[in-house]
Amino acid sequence: VQLQASGGGLVQAGGSLRLSCAASGRTFSGYDLGWFRQAPGKERELICAISWRGSRSYYADSVKGRFTISRDNAKNTYYLQMNSLKPEDTAVYYCAATPESASDYLSNRLPNPTRYVYWGQGTQVTVSS
Repeated sequence: VQLQASGGGLVQAGGSLRLSCAASGRTFSGYDLGWFRQAPGKERELICAISWRGSRSYYADSVKGRFTISRDNAKNTYYLQMNSLKPEDTAVYYCAATPESASDYLSNRLPNPTRYVYWGQGTQVTVSS
């Protein structure tokens, strides 16, 4: 599956942005979807994820209550709504996907960052103070 992220940009602190990630080559059906980010000098981190049926989600503490992940399987697109942005949210954001097995679901492996094998190109988000 090929992923294409979009929606990054420059925003003032307290503002909002919505990132999108569209799939081509196949549908998102059966795939867990995640958003990662990598700030300068830091490792890439998984900040949120959603299971393929949308029944489970995961948020890192750093974004909980401010960011929302959602998916539209019919459009083969998923989203990251980012509100109350802070300068420390400045990073390159990546969308990623991984097939979900029954074992993955039962063991709740959604937050495991090493599972994600399909990656989109990054999109820059810059939050000014």
